[in-house]
Amino acid sequence: MDSNTYDDDGYEPYIPLAQRKEARLKKLATWGANAEKQRLIQRQKEREEQEDEEREEQRRKDKARKERTLLLEAQEVHSKRAQEEAGKTADQKAQEADEEILAAIASRRKLASDMELAKGITYTEALTTSWRPPHYIRNRSEQEHAGIREKFHILVDGDDIPPPIEQFADMKIPKPLLEDLKSKRIFSPTPIQIQGIPAAFAGRDLIGIAFTGSGKTLAFCLPLLMTALEEEKKLPFMRGEGPVGVILCPSRELATQTYENVQQWCNALAKDGNYPQLNSLLCIGGISMKEQGHILNQGLHIVVATPGRLIDMLSNKRFTFNNCKYLCMDEADRMIDLGFEDDVRNIMSFFTRQRQTLLFSATMPRKIQDFAQQSLIKPVLVNVGRAGAANLDVLQVVEYVKQEAKMVYLLECLQKTAPPVIVFSENKNEVDDIQEYLLLKGIEAVAIHGSKSQEERQYAIKSFKSGAKDVMVASGVASKGLDFNDIQHVIIFSMPKEIEDYVHQIGRTGRSGKTGIATTFVNMNTPDQTLLDLKYLLMEASQKVPPFLASVEDPRIAQGGALKGCPVCGGLGHGISNCPKLEDAQRRQMASHRGNDTGGGGY
Repeated sequence: MDSNTYDDDGYEPYIPLAQRKEARLKKLATWGANAEKQRLIQRQKEREEQEDEEREEQRRKDKARKERTLLLEAQEVHSKRAQEEAGKTADQKAQEADEEILAAIASRRKLASDMELAKGITYTEALTTSWRPPHYIRNRSEQEHAGIREKFHILVDGDDIPPPIEQFADMKIPKPLLEDLKSKRIFSPTPIQIQGIPAAFAGRDLIGIAFTGSGKTLAFCLPLLMTALEEEKKLPFMRGEGPVGVILCPSRELATQTYENVQQWCNALAKDGNYPQLNSLLCIGGISMKEQGHILNQGLHIVVATPGRLIDMLSNKRFTFNNCKYLCMDEADRMIDLGFEDDVRNIMSFFTRQRQTLLFSATMPRKIQDFAQQSLIKPVLVNVGRAGAANLDVLQVVEYVKQEAKMVYLLECLQKTAPPVIVFSENKNEVDDIQEYLLLKGIEAVAIHGSKSQEERQYAIKSFKSGAKDVMVASGVASKGLDFNDIQHVIIFSMPKEIEDYVHQIGRTGRSGKTGIATTFVNMNTPDQTLLDLKYLLMEASQKVPPFLASVEDPRIAQGGALKGCPVCGGLGHGISNCPKLEDAQRRQMASHRGNDTGGGGY
């Protein structure tokens, strides 16, 4: 039989019983081990699933607890806030809102050079000078100093304030300057000079606030003259050296007036023969600097400038601020507040050393004062009267005049006093219309506003000052700091929206202790808020308030609020939340941003 037949029939070889039992036991053992392993794996899996469920449950509980806690806290905070709000008066709510707005607009970089800001350079001590008060003044007690300040209504703030001095001679001013002042019938210092000049002589940074016509120009020019004189006598200035100090002004007219005063005092010193000639430079737009090339070719001591032209001269290296240590800003609130702040920072970047900084104005609201305090070094604040208050030597007359009757009534008002008279209007076209009307009526009148050429502006100022013209019709450009002799009457044809502008405009009369009249036209076109500011200003100055103005009600009184002045513009008839000056600044800022976004804003 063939062996393959067995394979085809499914034959299996014989295995002994003992071997079969042993193989079966091994197989059973393997199955048992696998089953145990599977049971362990299953048990571990179940345990992990249970732990995951427990963790998820705990997470859900924590989340629910947290949400419930936050909700309760929010409800408690809301309830507490509601209780606090309910307990607050309308005045407190308004005050908090004002503080929030003030804090928002106060977050500005301090005035310092780019180098100082970048390197974190800070100065902690004021500049030292060689000037000292006479020993008999130094020996006075602090009570005696306080008595003098109280006598002249001088308010001061700051550390280690230099003493007030009541006589120019005691300030150690050179005799030629004393004689020049006497020739102008200036025999004793005004209150701002009594405290301001000694503080500036001592090298202190200064914030000077005093009403219009109070002698602020002399208060900041004299210290610069003395500083320049001392530097020149130590070592004469050569070509390309200087200046020692710079005076910044917001308008060309004010810069020209200040320059003429400085030049006159410099000439008075040199004329004596015992003092060197100090060179001063007028740096404003609209004039050719070539005409003053001979000054630039000598040592330069004093620069009087407007910001734009000064930046141009510094950028072109016509002179440098390497030795400059005196910076004064006249009408400083305008310089810092309305569009000039970036220019001032730019000018600061050209300084390479610490300088003495002085800020002067008739209107210096709290916002600007706070900002200045941060930017100056141990400053002395000298305040004669409330910042933004009207000159008490000006009689303020407010008339209700319909718009169509203004021109005719203007002629009547011009009969009140002898010329010269200034007429102010906020609108450039109206300025031209008023001048044309007066000329047609046979009145010698000139006009000045920002759209006039520099030659036209200079002619208007010169002819009016000389008496060749009886009336000057002007926009706000002539209201800031300009000094005209013997102005008895100012007529405000259109009431400015900002009360600060009104204070500056009426301040063109009643200067240097003289009295004057300011007649203001108002009507239905004048905003109630402006009328309210005007009403409180008249009340503060003990002036007559006409019935139509007295009837203007203050909404803050109806709401139980306090009558606090606006910290932005100093107006007494409104708060910061509805300040026209702040609104105007915000409009300009938005317009500037739109111009930048659309590629506008040409030079």
